[in-house]
Amino acid sequence: MKKKVVLAFSGGLDTSYCAIYLTKDLGLEVHSVIVDTGGFSKEELENIEKRAYALGVTSHHAVDAVKGYYDSSIRYLIYGNVLKNNTYPLSVSAERVTQATAIAEYAREISADYVAHGSTGAGNDQVRFDMIFNILIPNVGVITPIRDLKLSREAEIDYLKQHGVEYNFEKAKYSINKGIWGTSVGGKETLTSNEMLPEEAWPVQVTKDGTERIELEFAKGELVALNGQKYDHPTEVIKALQAIAQPYGIGRDVHVGDTIIGIKGRVGFEAAAPMVIIKAHHTLEKHTLTKWQLSWKDQLAMFYGNWLHEGQFHDPVMRNIEAFLRDTQKTVSGKVFVQLMPYRFQVIGIESAHDLMSSKFGSYGEMNNAWTGDDVKGFSKIFGNQVMIYHKVNASLSENEVKS
Repeated sequence: MKKKVVLAFSGGLDTSYCAIYLTKDLGLEVHSVIVDTGGFSKEELENIEKRAYALGVTSHHAVDAVKGYYDSSIRYLIYGNVLKNNTYPLSVSAERVTQATAIAEYAREISADYVAHGSTGAGNDQVRFDMIFNILIPNVGVITPIRDLKLSREAEIDYLKQHGVEYNFEKAKYSINKGIWGTSVGGKETLTSNEMLPEEAWPVQVTKDGTERIELEFAKGELVALNGQKYDHPTEVIKALQAIAQPYGIGRDVHVGDTIIGIKGRVGFEAAAPMVIIKAHHTLEKHTLTKWQLSWKDQLAMFYGNWLHEGQFHDPVMRNIEAFLRDTQKTVSGKVFVQLMPYRFQVIGIESAHDLMSSKFGSYGEMNNAWTGDDVKGFSKIFGNQVMIYHKVNASLSENEVKS
């Protein structure tokens, strides 16, 4: 009997090469899998399935992972207001973890001997896929033909033509990766340090002008309604918000980051809904959480985002941090009002029963109802007491003694 290999399949040049190579050269029984994290239409998925069977795979399986992607990752990126390097909402890196996990689970389900992916040796994805496979299915071999054979694009095309495959593999001017949590855009400009992507590079063109006010409603940190309309699942609200905000050109930027393999990289992205949601959620939190809740959230969320970006989703510390983030959201409920404009947006304000900026306790800079002026005088002396003692004790020391 032929040994089974599960192939992470997108239908592009690299995975098409893998499908033929694994079947013809290695004599394996190929089972292709595509994991949809919000980037494919029904028609696109059908065409990818047809292509897989035309390449000779034994079976093809499509995994609808959109809701699972939200439940396992996106909700915590929102709870943590995660923007890598204060810029990037992890549009691609988080979904790669979901995809690799789903592929590993399918390989286990059909008792595969191998799992294969089409990553090259140049980026982060090779590490994420390899590592997650090694963690979840350590007894299953990993095959990476494009990386191992160091194949050029031209060599792959020639190989496919030799096997009667005549798909149009013309290299697109810009590489696009679409998912529910944003779209990445790569091109010649992102290979430099000083150029911005031109207007035509962005998948969604700007078609709206003027301004538009929207209302987002959160319940315990989760987005549940848009402009008064409630949805069954947060992914549906994200899609609805994306349809409204993206034609304004909101959420476009270029992220500069450190790759897992130690080099700097630039990538363009458009993520209208993620950026609006994160900023709206953060504003609501600033009204409903205490100073130290916000402080510890910032620190743990930064670690969580970086560790997720590097593929370490299955480290148990991630479950620990998720438990903390989830617990902080008990009072993060209310409405956030946002003004949309071409290429930008502004958070106007919030309404919440949990708003700690309550007039019952006073107005900042004007008056208070919780303490007296004498209370503040005593508190100020106590709060600065140790620093006052330090300066008195050391006042007689010379400048050189203090430095030493």
